[in-house]
Amino acid sequence: MKLFPYGHATHPQWQMAAALVLAQLRGYLALPGYAGAPTLALLYITDHYADQAQEILDHLSAELPFITDWSGTVGVGIAANNVEYFDEPALAVMLCELPHDHYRVFSGVSPLPAARSGLFQAHTALVHADAGTPDLAELITEMAQRTQSGYLFGGLASSRSQRVQFALSGHGNLKGHGAACGVFTGGLSGVAFARDASGEMGLMSRVTQGCRPISATYDITACEGNVVTELDGEPALDVMLAALDVSLDQPAEALAKVRSILVGLSRVSDIPMDASRRRSGQFGAEVMVRHLVGLDPSRHGIAIADVPTVGMKLAFCERNAEAARADLIRICAEIREELAPEELPLEVAGAPHPAPAHWTPPLSRRIAGAIYVSCSGRGGPHFGTPSAELQIVRRALGDVPLVGYFAGGEIARNHLCGYTGVLTVFTVPG
Repeated sequence: MKLFPYGHATHPQWQMAAALVLAQLRGYLALPGYAGAPTLALLYITDHYADQAQEILDHLSAELPFITDWSGTVGVGIAANNVEYFDEPALAVMLCELPHDHYRVFSGVSPLPAARSGLFQAHTALVHADAGTPDLAELITEMAQRTQSGYLFGGLASSRSQRVQFALSGHGNLKGHGAACGVFTGGLSGVAFARDASGEMGLMSRVTQGCRPISATYDITACEGNVVTELDGEPALDVMLAALDVSLDQPAEALAKVRSILVGLSRVSDIPMDASRRRSGQFGAEVMVRHLVGLDPSRHGIAIADVPTVGMKLAFCERNAEAARADLIRICAEIREELAPEELPLEVAGAPHPAPAHWTPPLSRRIAGAIYVSCSGRGGPHFGTPSAELQIVRRALGDVPLVGYFAGGEIARNHLCGYTGVLTVFTVPG
């Protein structure tokens, strides 16, 4: 398997942007190091093009007739290798060369078979979803149960107009559902991937947090609906005010501080989950960041944008650019380390010094392509300058094909996250 061809462009007219992207794709397709027979395309557009989504898909499908399957969605911003397009008309496409029996595009008219159904066996899945879908959290959990690993990655469409999704499958639609146009609103869609027993294709995914804890970690010992009433057996509101060092006797100061606070929830035993993260002030990937939506003085409770349960862990946190940058570098380093071989070459291992100055460790596997879904609240100024977030990824992973978008919520495992980034790479033998 070779590198995945990709292209990205911005232009007020979608036809011009599409022409620029097609020119890039055809250029990569002609290069020997890139895949020459891709069948799956990932398409991401900014919401400036949302009303023309069907025209864009029809045009690209006609220009790339060898692509049998399409998936993607819309965002207020989209991502590509080393660049982000925020609040401007743009689109990005990546062409993936995967065996036909190793993936399946799914949607509302062509749903993913249940695990152990005897049909296609999904190991993991890229999921695009509409935030307006009823019982979305339950649907994400149910979708994760349709995979062997229980791991999903992706995010919610984000748009100031239509929240469209792309899902067009060469396997056809279910009988009785008619012909699908490939552009949907509502529900879930995406691509499911089977486990590759041959080792020719692999997937690695990591979650990076954009917030840091500013308090200790507490046990939720009592709650009613979305209101946490007790933390460690004490009134939750009193615990929060003490943690923030504010008082309701000075309401203006207290409210200003509370408005900037978020909460990190976890079902595991520790936030952060290991000593190194605790020292660096970073959350682990298991933490779900939620908004603090209100105070309940009558019950001495705090209302959050989720429905917690007794026994969960809670920590107060805040958005922090330095923590987000450090954690993004961390997950990229983890991916690089996992791609590196465990053994050193004999001439390097036997050298009098750790390694010759000119030597760099080879990779036992390499990246064919990458997908990055980041929170729409992380891009641009949050990292200091436009495209800084994607530049960090490029410096860490190298010049690899990458597309993605800025979501209204990120999907990792079977959870809906916030203020996170989800980086997934396709790997092949080095």
